[in-house]
Amino acid sequence: MEMHQVRYFLAVARSLNFTRAADDCNVAQPSLTRAIKQLEGELGGDLFRRERPVQLTELGERMLPLLQQCYEAASGAQSLAASLKSGEAGTLRIALTHSIDLSLLIPYLDQIKRQFNRLEFRFLRGDARQVGEYLKNGEAELGIAAELGSDWDRLDVWPLFTEGFELALSERHPLAGRSHIGFEDLTGQQFLSRRYCEHAERIARSLREHGLDVDGSHEISSERDLIELLEADIGVAVIPHTATMPDSLKRRMVDGLDARRTVHLYGIAGRERTAVASAVMRILRGADWQQLLNRNP
Repeated sequence: MEMHQVRYFLAVARSLNFTRAADDCNVAQPSLTRAIKQLEGELGGDLFRRERPVQLTELGERMLPLLQQCYEAASGAQSLAASLKSGEAGTLRIALTHSIDLSLLIPYLDQIKRQFNRLEFRFLRGDARQVGEYLKNGEAELGIAAELGSDWDRLDVWPLFTEGFELALSERHPLAGRSHIGFEDLTGQQFLSRRYCEHAERIARSLREHGLDVDGSHEISSERDLIELLEADIGVAVIPHTATMPDSLKRRMVDGLDARRTVHLYGIAGRERTAVASAVMRILRGADWQQLLNRNP
């Protein structure tokens, strides 16, 4: 069954006239008649009674809604494919590690949204290993992480920005009123460990080197849980500068804490990218990240 046969059938069913249907389809009537005869042969019966006016047979009446649906679905698929090819529509498939705040991307996603008539976002979350797998198996076109720790030679890597870490604590915490906090002030504090962060072990090692006991830390598996525990004053946490925290929590610099991370954009070398992914890549690589970092509290 060819789509042009279905289109001719629908035209005749609509006008109940072969000549008018041929004009509507911009085709010679013998070609239209021949195509419908071929369609009737494939379906095993007449679709029309050749009378004046033309009438649908019982088979034709039963086939009409099915072929109408079939034609609309095929037309929709062709339209979507053309839109994707021309860049008018697209899907963004991007993987982020749990430690990357999605709010960092919002200003740039808003720019992308205005470039396409129809745009679908698909965000995948995971640890560094999972983000690497999403990229390898094609589930994601782009990845954002502090580091993937993968030695796969097909990874393209572009640094976006570098940021430091700071202490997050409840506004009720005794240290919340201090403008400066030293490592000695953190002695005996209960830490909340963001184990999903790529730099969690590095942060823990730095704290140990300054004589702090972090081996008994509460292990947290999500930013939401971290915020709730901080608000309940269950402990304190070392977080990256770009982590979003509510006003009920305070951020304080820790004197002597030399911990930094570089957030990278990842892609797959040699793999064809969609128009959306290419546009996102250009915007993120050309963004003024320092201006965004300076706006964060």
